[in-house]
Amino acid sequence: MGRNTFKGGIHPYDGKDLSKDKPIESFKPGKLLYYPLSQHIGAPAKAIVNKDDRVLRGQMIAEAGGFVSAPIYASVSGVIKGIEKHRVVSGDMVDCIVLENDEKYEEAEPINTAKLEDMSRDDIIGVVGKAGIIGMGGAGFPTHVKLSPKDSDAIEYVIVNCAECEPYLTSDYRKMLEEPDKLIKGLSIEVSLFKNAKGILAVEDNKMDCVELITEKAKEYSNIEVLPLKTKYPQGSERQLIYACTKRKINSKMLPADAGCVVNNVDTVISIYKAVVEGKPLMDRIVTVTGDAINNPKNFEVPVGTIYSELLEAAGGFKTEPKKVISGGPMMGMALFTLDVPVTKASSALLCMTKDDVSEFKQTQCINCGRCAQVCPSRLLPGFVADYADAYDEEMFLKYGGLECVECGSCSYVCPARKHLAQSIKSMRKIQLAKKKK
Repeated sequence: MGRNTFKGGIHPYDGKDLSKDKPIESFKPGKLLYYPLSQHIGAPAKAIVNKDDRVLRGQMIAEAGGFVSAPIYASVSGVIKGIEKHRVVSGDMVDCIVLENDEKYEEAEPINTAKLEDMSRDDIIGVVGKAGIIGMGGAGFPTHVKLSPKDSDAIEYVIVNCAECEPYLTSDYRKMLEEPDKLIKGLSIEVSLFKNAKGILAVEDNKMDCVELITEKAKEYSNIEVLPLKTKYPQGSERQLIYACTKRKINSKMLPADAGCVVNNVDTVISIYKAVVEGKPLMDRIVTVTGDAINNPKNFEVPVGTIYSELLEAAGGFKTEPKKVISGGPMMGMALFTLDVPVTKASSALLCMTKDDVSEFKQTQCINCGRCAQVCPSRLLPGFVADYADAYDEEMFLKYGGLECVECGSCSYVCPARKHLAQSIKSMRKIQLAKKKK
C-alpha cells in the first residue's frame, strides 16, 4: 500500500474534465426561492419571519433549533411569501420559507465587525455558529459543534478535505484555484482554536496544480502543510482521509475528535474565513452542473434556495434527454425525478447522464468472487452484510460490522453480479441508527 492512502477503494472514470476548467460564475436566481428549515444534521431551524416581511440578503430568516442546529439566511432581498411544503432532493415534502426575489440584492449588516486579532476562541466559534456554517461536503454537520470538542487540547490535526474524490465534482477544485488565500487563512483560523494542532490540506495527486499553488501560499504558516494523497475513491471519506493523513483509525462508535482530528471541507473552511473576517453568513455555495447530457457544464456560485431547473437552464439545458439526473456525484448522490427542488447548503452538483447503467444491469447470483471485500475501505464482507440486511437479520448484520459501512458504493461498483449491495446495507444501517438514536 502506497503512502497517504488506505486499503481498498476503486478508480472509476472521474468525469472532471467536463467542468474542471470552467471558472466559477455568479448566478442570479429566479423569482421564488425555497429555504428548507432542515438543511443540516440535528434539530431543524425555527422560522423568525412572517408572511409579507421584507428581508435583506444576509438577514437571518430562521434561527438554530438547538445546539446541534444552524440558522438560515436570506440569499436575496425580497418579501416573504410564507412557509409551505415543498419537495427537496430526498423526495420528501418539507417545510420551506418561500422568498420572492425583488432582484435588488440589498444587503443586511455584517454579522461580525470585530477584528480577528481581538477575538477570543469563544468569539470565533460563536461567529461560526451564528453564520449557519455546516459541513458542505454533503454531511451537513454544524461546524461550530465540530469546533467545540470536549477536550480541545487533544486535537492534534485540523484536516481540510481537498480530495474531492467523487467523480464529476469540481467545485472544490475551482475554489482551491480561485480563492487559495481564503482557504489558507480559514484553516489558520481553525488551527488557532486548538493550541496543540497543526493544519493539513489533503489534496489528491490528480490536482497537482492545486498542490503547487496552495503549497506556495502556505509557506508563511509553520503549522500548516499540504499533503498530496493517492488518487482513489473514496479518499475523501472522513475515516479514510484521517487514516491517509495520520494513520489513525476511527469506527462508527467514534468521532474524529476521538482520534485527535477535526475535518472540514474546502467550501466550509472558506465560509469560516468569510464569516469571521468579512462578516458574511453562509448564504451561497458552489454547485457543479455537469454530465454528458449537459450542453455547457459549469461551476456556479449559487444563492441557497435557488431551484435546480434554473441552474440547468443557465448551463444551456440538455444536449440530449438524460436517462438519469442526480443531485451530487454518481457514487453517493441522490437520483432526482424532478428538478423543482431547491439548492441547500449541502448541495454540490447537478449531474445529468445520457445512460443509466444501474437500471440497465440485470442482477444475477453472487459467485463469491470476493471483489466487494477487496475494495471495501472499511474491510467488511459486503456480500454477507448485504444478504443479512436483505433477510432483515439484525443480529448478524451487526455482528459482521454493518454499521462500519461508509456507504461509498465501491462494492456495488465492482460486483460482477450487479447486486445492489450498498443500497441494501444503507437501508439497514438507517434502521439501526434510528434505533440507536431512539
